[in-house]
Amino acid sequence: MSKIAFIYPGQGAQTCGMGQDFYEQTETGKVVFDLASEILGFSMPELCFTPNDRLDITEYTQAAMVTTSIAMTKVLREQGVEPDVTAGLSLGEYCALYTAGVISERDAIATVRQRGILMQEEVPVGQGAMAAVLAMDAEKIEAVIAGIDGVQIANYNCPGQIVISGKKDAVELASEKLKEAGAKRCIMLNVSGPFHSKMLTGAGEKLGRVLETVEVHTPKIPYVANVTAAYVTDAAEVKSLLMRQVSSSVRWQQSVEAMIADGVDTFIEIGPGRTLAGFMKKIDRTKKVLNIEKLEDVAKVVEALKEEGAC
Repeated sequence: MSKIAFIYPGQGAQTCGMGQDFYEQTETGKVVFDLASEILGFSMPELCFTPNDRLDITEYTQAAMVTTSIAMTKVLREQGVEPDVTAGLSLGEYCALYTAGVISERDAIATVRQRGILMQEEVPVGQGAMAAVLAMDAEKIEAVIAGIDGVQIANYNCPGQIVISGKKDAVELASEKLKEAGAKRCIMLNVSGPFHSKMLTGAGEKLGRVLETVEVHTPKIPYVANVTAAYVTDAAEVKSLLMRQVSSSVRWQQSVEAMIADGVDTFIEIGPGRTLAGFMKKIDRTKKVLNIEKLEDVAKVVEALKEEGAC
């Protein structure tokens, strides 16, 4: 029997126009975007659908991404498609929490808005940095950066793509050392902060205070946490994991491998872009990956699942 996972991309996948067809052509999508506007006090359709500079600023990006992915998820679910498990990369974990029934869509949108602000404000621009390391094993990267203070692995995305994060000079030094040790390339990323590094520990602690007002429920379906790459079934773990996630490594490859070990053979990426589908090709290209990016994709996904008897 086929097992389905809903998976959600993180910050960086955003694009102008994302979710516009869901907003304009479905009542369900319109309600989600309008709710976000009501909660946040600015027009979410304007942020997502019109060219502007704010969409790529962390404090706006995070709420925009979560709003868009939740709208897409609700429309897909109206077609009778339900996951056996869910997970999201970094920011995407909040969409997974909503899908799993752990937090409401209102709390998901409001919380990530505060999360984005806290992450943006924690480290002054220019003090931190991130870099993608290509074509080097994680174990070797860990060994090379072990002696460099102020840098750590931020993302285990897939074999051959690891992201490091931390103090700007430490990341630059680590990049040079990694290239000397055999990395194919080290690409400095155009980001506004050293995400998923210890430099954001304070932001995680402040997020904990925001989470005090958020009601969490026992997952109706399991989700896989970034920090542990393990299934979460206990509501008591959720807030601590989200606090730690801000400054801890995102174990995406390990999360996908945990779902595959549990029998998941179909992954549905919900949100703009196909970042996670690209990672999947390097993790296990034998697994089916479907994408929901446009409204027309919903019918295609439903049809594909029917063909394989999963829907």
